[in-house]
Amino acid sequence: MNKTIRGGAWAMLMLLSLPALAQVQLTPAQRDAWTAAQEKKAEQAMRGADAAAADAAPASTNDRWMPDLGKLLATGGVIQVEGAGGGGLTPWALITGYGTRDSYGANAHYTYLTTQDYTLKSYGVAVGIMDRVELSAAKQEFYGSLAPLNNLKITQDIFGIKVKLAGDAVYDQDRWLPQIAAGVMLKRNNGIGGLGAVTSVKQLGAASESGIDYYLSATKILLDQSLLLNATLRLTKANQMGLLGFGGDKGDHYQAMGEFSAAYLINRKLAVGAEYRMKPNNLAADNEKDYYDAFLAWFPSKNLSVTLAYVVLGDITVYNPTRQRGTYLSLQAGF
Repeated sequence: MNKTIRGGAWAMLMLLSLPALAQVQLTPAQRDAWTAAQEKKAEQAMRGADAAAADAAPASTNDRWMPDLGKLLATGGVIQVEGAGGGGLTPWALITGYGTRDSYGANAHYTYLTTQDYTLKSYGVAVGIMDRVELSAAKQEFYGSLAPLNNLKITQDIFGIKVKLAGDAVYDQDRWLPQIAAGVMLKRNNGIGGLGAVTSVKQLGAASESGIDYYLSATKILLDQSLLLNATLRLTKANQMGLLGFGGDKGDHYQAMGEFSAAYLINRKLAVGAEYRMKPNNLAADNEKDYYDAFLAWFPSKNLSVTLAYVVLGDITVYNPTRQRGTYLSLQAGF
């Protein structure tokens, strides 16, 4: 290709020089010298063009693959305790990250939740693609701190996918239609540690160590009122999100559970809100109750968010039958 371009440039140069050559009588040696000089000039010009093209190409490629961070601050939500974009307890229809429909976004999170008798840690990553698809992976670690469950440790892996189906929570301000998304969470409980002979959630009455949650979320942002409203319908068999397995001796079928969120944007960087999450009750060993919280979320930039909440998780197993209340802190970094 370069040889073809050089040949064309050389032919053009010769063509432009013919009138001048016709008026000047040159010896063969002079003609050869003149030809060599013109060829050298053409080579230098082509080298300069090649260098300019090489400099321009990487910049164009880099620009194409850089995330645009085009969404409004806080409209990516935070990461909920199971890894999906949303509030602290429940997923929203919003796609995580700040990439628009022409770009992408991603983040990593770490969440620490503690009550009088238990501690839950959650960490993972999530990616939003073209403001349409969200992929997430999270790990939960659940610990006991009070006898007889003070040595308890349960871990769970969660992989999620969410797809936006209709609407736009930000740009559809003149329509009643909310943003709607459907999601799936694949969960696998990795067993029980610290309880001696009890090593599986099945020994506590669970029907299975793995399960799938299906959900449909609708989110509406009212910019004039600085308000976000969300409702999620989840089909689930999970006991305590799956930390105590799926299904049980009291029931082993999918149940529809409602989850609700409301958030008020105090200013561009600070939001306050509340959530409520209904729960099934499948185990005789766990008189499971609904979750709810009140939260404060701070967005100092599009690369960082901090969420602090007061949470109520209800009873968790009959062995420590106190209603669990505590604090929730979540850090998220990304783009």
